[in-house]
Amino acid sequence: MKKILIVDDSALMRRVYYDIIESDKRFQVENFAKDGVEALEFLKKKSYDAVILDVNMPNMNGIQLLKEMKAAGIVAKVIMSSTDTTHGAKVTLDALELGAIDFMHKPERSYLCKKEEFHDEFLKKLQVVCDSKTVVAEVKAPAQLQEQKAADKVIVDFAKKRKSTGKKIIAVASSTGGPKALQSVIPRIPKDIDAPVLIVQHMPVGFTATLAERLDNMSEITVIEATEGDEVLSGHAYLSRGGMHMNVVHKNGKNYIHYSDEPSREGVKPCANYMYESLMTCDYDEVVCVVMTGMGADGTAGIENLKTKKKIHVITQEKDTCAVYGMPKSVDQAGLSNQKVALDKIAQEVILAVGVK
Repeated sequence: MKKILIVDDSALMRRVYYDIIESDKRFQVENFAKDGVEALEFLKKKSYDAVILDVNMPNMNGIQLLKEMKAAGIVAKVIMSSTDTTHGAKVTLDALELGAIDFMHKPERSYLCKKEEFHDEFLKKLQVVCDSKTVVAEVKAPAQLQEQKAADKVIVDFAKKRKSTGKKIIAVASSTGGPKALQSVIPRIPKDIDAPVLIVQHMPVGFTATLAERLDNMSEITVIEATEGDEVLSGHAYLSRGGMHMNVVHKNGKNYIHYSDEPSREGVKPCANYMYESLMTCDYDEVVCVVMTGMGADGTAGIENLKTKKKIHVITQEKDTCAVYGMPKSVDQAGLSNQKVALDKIAQEVILAVGVK
């Protein structure tokens, strides 16, 4: 039975979460904390299979607690839970960067948390987080960062000397653990990469614009939340917005972003399967498919269908560097992966696969 710590300043919300968790025999609420100070004391004394952590609390809020945990070397599997997780996308991304694995939007009215839809989604995420691998990011010293930059430059210089053949595009799919993983890949892609980048990251409405802005500030290439009708250009990355499915359409000799509003597929919206399948009718000679950390099997069916029409090269994130080895595992088990690569090597392999101008 998985042991859970609930951290929330609202006695009512603590009770709501308790009732949901205790309704499932897989889980047991081990302790409650009303703020970060109290939670930190619990975390210093014992370990939990998951921590449900509110953002806004007195004395020590959720973000401050994550910082204190990091400073103290305390590793825990955390789901952020707050009304801020809808309108405060920046706060949520900060939490994910500080080590939270996933997040849950808490309805502003507590009685809505008892509804079946919230109940089921909460338990599903709780199970995934409990089963996830806690990937502790290595803090690199300045000398190590310089070594990485030097290694990246060697790869870029080598890619420039190779003759690139055909028109290529990079299509990335990620979910749980993805926002942080993307920050290890996209900023290392050079601005003169000889291909555009498409990204489907499973996130709800209101989050993808903030993620795109954050990635853009870190990167040489231009990263945007894609809008309807955007021309797809090399040296640019297009992040699908939440709540719609991103496709690419070919017309008048060019490729453009097109959003569709089909139902969720694989339980998600946006769904990477639609993105991959839309590329079947585009004029790209080769698609480099990158499938990274995330629960479920999104990407597998789309890549299988894409393979019937296009030359593809598939890179999957290796198990040991995934927070959740679900989506890459599905692609691997389907026999579609050409390379299984550690997270910190994905950017280099992408560069070699598509070339640099």
